[in-house]
Amino acid sequence: MKDIMLKIIGKQISLNGDDEMMEFITEGRYHEEDEAVLLLYDESDLSGMEGCTTRLKITDGKVKMERFGSAIGLDTAIEFEQGRRFKGYYETPFGSIEMEVLTNSVVNKIKRECAKGYLDIDYNVSLKGLTENRSHLKIEIL
Repeated sequence: MKDIMLKIIGKQISLNGDDEMMEFITEGRYHEEDEAVLLLYDESDLSGMEGCTTRLKITDGKVKMERFGSAIGLDTAIEFEQGRRFKGYYETPFGSIEMEVLTNSVVNKIKRECAKGYLDIDYNVSLKGLTENRSHLKIEIL
C-alpha cells in the first residue's frame, strides 16, 4: 500500500434547498488489486464518524464503499453504478435505517500509473421515512 493524501468534498443537495457541503483533507492509503483500485482512509470528527475507516473499491464504472469501525454498530456497504439502484442499511448513532441509493453517474479519472486523479459520484439517497436528497461526492488523490 502506498500512503497518499485525499481531498474529500461531499455535498448534499436537499429537495427543499438546504444544501450542505463538507470538505476535508486526510491521509489515506492506495492499493491496486487485480482490476481494482482501493482507497482507504480514516474518518474524522468532521464527518461525524470518527473511529471509522472507509474503504473504496473502484473498478470500471463501479464503486463499492464500505465503512467499518468502533464508531458504528453495523458495518455499512453501498454500491454505486450508473443507473443502478442499491438497497441496504445506513448506520446512525440511533440505529440502522433502511436506505436506497440510485446512482446518476460515476466518473473515474484515477491514473493508476501515478496514483493521482479523482473519483466523482452523483447519486440520490433515500433514508426510509426520514429524508431524501441528492448527493455529490468527489474524492481527489493529491
